[in-house]
Amino acid sequence: MNCSHCDIDVVVFAVPDELETHAPDGHATAAVCPHCLAVTAATDETPADDPAFDRIDESFPAGEGGAALALLVNTLPSIALRKEAARACREYAEANGVDVELTLDRLVDAVHDGEIVPEFDLERRAYQLDSLLAGGT
Repeated sequence: MNCSHCDIDVVVFAVPDELETHAPDGHATAAVCPHCLAVTAATDETPADDPAFDRIDESFPAGEGGAALALLVNTLPSIALRKEAARACREYAEANGVDVELTLDRLVDAVHDGEIVPEFDLERRAYQLDSLLAGGT
Protein backbone atom coordinates (compact mmCIF):
# COMPACT_ATOMS: atom_id res chain seq x y z
CA MET A 1 0.00 0.00 0.00
CA ASN A 2 1.37 3.41 -0.97
CA CYS A 3 0.68 6.82 0.53
CA SER A 4 -1.89 8.78 -1.46
CA HIS A 5 0.08 11.99 -0.81
CA CYS A 6 3.62 10.99 -1.78
CA ASP A 7 3.38 7.46 -3.21
CA ILE A 8 5.78 5.98 -0.63
CA ASP A 9 5.23 2.47 0.76
CA VAL A 10 3.48 2.91 4.13
CA VAL A 11 3.88 1.11 7.45
CA VAL A 12 0.71 -0.88 8.17
CA PHE A 13 -0.08 -1.54 11.83
CA ALA A 14 -2.77 -2.96 14.07
CA VAL A 15 -4.59 -0.35 16.12
CA PRO A 16 -4.70 -1.23 19.83
CA ASP A 17 -8.28 -2.07 20.82
CA GLU A 18 -8.37 0.75 23.37
CA LEU A 19 -7.56 3.30 20.66
CA GLU A 20 -9.80 2.08 17.84
CA THR A 21 -12.20 5.00 18.29
CA HIS A 22 -9.27 7.34 17.61
CA ALA A 23 -8.10 5.51 14.48
CA PRO A 24 -8.92 6.76 10.98
CA ASP A 25 -12.53 5.81 10.30
CA GLY A 26 -12.47 3.71 13.51
CA HIS A 27 -10.68 0.85 11.76
CA ALA A 28 -8.61 -1.80 13.49
CA THR A 29 -5.80 -1.43 10.96
CA ALA A 30 -4.09 1.79 9.95
CA ALA A 31 -1.06 2.91 7.97
CA VAL A 32 1.46 5.70 8.46
CA CYS A 33 3.64 7.15 5.73
CA PRO A 34 7.31 7.26 6.70
CA HIS A 35 7.80 10.36 4.53
CA CYS A 36 4.86 12.68 5.24
CA LEU A 37 3.43 11.11 8.44
CA ALA A 38 -0.06 10.86 6.93
CA VAL A 39 -2.11 8.23 8.77
CA THR A 40 -4.94 6.47 6.98
CA ALA A 41 -7.24 3.51 7.46
CA ALA A 42 -5.83 0.31 5.97
CA THR A 43 -8.95 -1.78 5.57
CA ASP A 44 -7.60 -4.16 2.93
CA GLU A 45 -4.18 -4.69 4.49
CA THR A 46 -2.90 -7.20 7.01
CA PRO A 47 -0.59 -5.60 9.55
CA ALA A 48 2.79 -7.15 10.25
CA ASP A 49 3.33 -8.70 13.67
CA ASP A 50 6.15 -6.19 14.16
CA PRO A 51 5.49 -3.13 11.96
CA ALA A 52 8.63 -1.42 10.68
CA PHE A 53 8.08 1.90 12.48
CA ASP A 54 11.84 2.47 12.31
CA ARG A 55 11.32 3.27 8.60
CA ILE A 56 9.85 6.57 9.84
CA ASP A 57 12.82 7.36 12.06
CA GLU A 58 15.16 5.23 14.14
CA SER A 59 13.72 6.90 17.27
CA PHE A 60 10.14 5.87 16.45
CA PRO A 61 9.03 3.26 18.98
CA ALA A 62 8.00 -0.27 18.09
CA GLY A 63 4.91 -2.25 18.99
CA GLU A 64 1.73 -0.86 20.50
CA GLY A 65 3.59 2.23 21.71
CA GLY A 66 4.52 2.99 18.11
CA ALA A 67 0.94 2.44 16.99
CA ALA A 68 -0.28 4.85 19.67
CA LEU A 69 2.34 7.41 18.67
CA ALA A 70 1.33 7.17 15.00
CA LEU A 71 -2.28 7.76 16.01
CA LEU A 72 -1.16 10.68 18.18
CA VAL A 73 0.67 12.21 15.20
CA ASN A 74 -2.58 11.85 13.26
CA THR A 75 -4.33 14.12 15.77
CA LEU A 76 -1.76 16.91 15.46
CA PRO A 77 -3.07 18.66 12.30
CA SER A 78 -6.35 19.34 14.15
CA ILE A 79 -5.10 19.12 17.73
CA ALA A 80 -7.53 21.70 19.14
CA LEU A 81 -10.48 19.65 17.88
CA ARG A 82 -8.98 16.27 18.76
CA LYS A 83 -7.64 17.02 22.21
CA GLU A 84 -9.24 13.99 23.90
CA ALA A 85 -8.00 11.63 21.19
CA ALA A 86 -4.52 13.12 21.54
CA ARG A 87 -4.64 12.67 25.31
CA ALA A 88 -5.75 9.02 25.01
CA CYS A 89 -3.08 8.20 22.42
CA ARG A 90 -0.35 9.96 24.40
CA GLU A 91 -1.29 8.21 27.64
CA TYR A 92 -1.41 4.84 25.88
CA ALA A 93 1.99 5.42 24.29
CA GLU A 94 3.50 6.46 27.61
CA ALA A 95 1.97 3.44 29.36
CA ASN A 96 3.79 1.33 26.76
CA GLY A 97 7.17 2.89 27.53
CA VAL A 98 7.29 5.67 24.95
CA ASP A 99 8.88 9.00 25.83
CA VAL A 100 6.47 10.97 23.67
CA GLU A 101 8.13 14.36 24.10
CA LEU A 102 11.59 13.03 23.24
CA THR A 103 10.29 11.11 20.22
CA LEU A 104 8.43 14.15 18.90
CA ASP A 105 11.60 16.23 19.36
CA ARG A 106 13.55 13.69 17.31
CA LEU A 107 10.87 13.70 14.62
CA VAL A 108 11.10 17.50 14.50
CA ASP A 109 14.86 17.12 14.03
CA ALA A 110 14.17 14.73 11.13
CA VAL A 111 11.86 17.36 9.62
CA HIS A 112 14.60 19.99 9.92
CA ASP A 113 16.99 17.55 8.21
CA GLY A 114 14.48 17.02 5.38
CA GLU A 115 14.08 13.31 6.13
CA ILE A 116 10.38 13.71 6.99
CA VAL A 117 8.12 16.18 5.19
CA PRO A 118 4.71 16.36 6.89
CA GLU A 119 1.91 18.47 5.43
CA PHE A 120 1.63 20.33 8.74
CA ASP A 121 4.03 22.16 11.03
CA LEU A 122 5.10 19.30 13.31
CA GLU A 123 7.17 21.49 15.61
CA ARG A 124 4.33 23.95 16.22
CA ARG A 125 1.76 21.19 16.68
CA ALA A 126 3.97 19.28 19.13
CA TYR A 127 4.28 22.49 21.16
CA GLN A 128 0.50 22.96 21.02
CA LEU A 129 0.04 19.36 22.18
CA ASP A 130 2.10 20.04 25.29
CA SER A 131 0.25 23.29 25.95
CA LEU A 132 -3.22 21.82 25.47
CA LEU A 133 -2.62 18.71 27.53
CA ALA A 134 -0.80 20.53 30.33
CA GLY A 135 -4.11 22.13 31.34
CA GLY A 136 -5.41 18.82 32.66
CA THR A 137 -8.78 18.69 30.89
